[in-house]
Amino acid sequence: MSQDRDDDVDTSGARDSDGAAASTGSAVPAGSAVPTGKAGRGDTAVAGRVRTDADTAEDTRGNRANPFQYIGQVVEELRKVIWPTRNQMVTYTIVVFLFLIFMTALVSGVDFGAGKLVELVFDR
Repeated sequence: MSQDRDDDVDTSGARDSDGAAASTGSAVPAGSAVPTGKAGRGDTAVAGRVRTDADTAEDTRGNRANPFQYIGQVVEELRKVIWPTRNQMVTYTIVVFLFLIFMTALVSGVDFGAGKLVELVFDR
């Protein structure tokens, strides 16, 4: 049976390997808290973290663009787009149509088979 990484964490949050790391001159101080990956537990540092400005919703009511600025921004963003070549578009279109044909045949086949099965079961 495999052992979970969190099984060797003591109640202070330090791993057993922290003592060895501290004795070898590692940058991790002995007894420092190690994240366990269990954010739902109340004894982790995540549960007591302090809220920051990034946690609040951004207020965008004051900086709205008028419709003309908006259209200008849309055009500016569309100029940044790398558009597919004609060859890529033809290839993508063929792939989509082939997938459509395959899925239509699959659904039709399942429908036909289910219909025949219902006829066999409920045929008098």
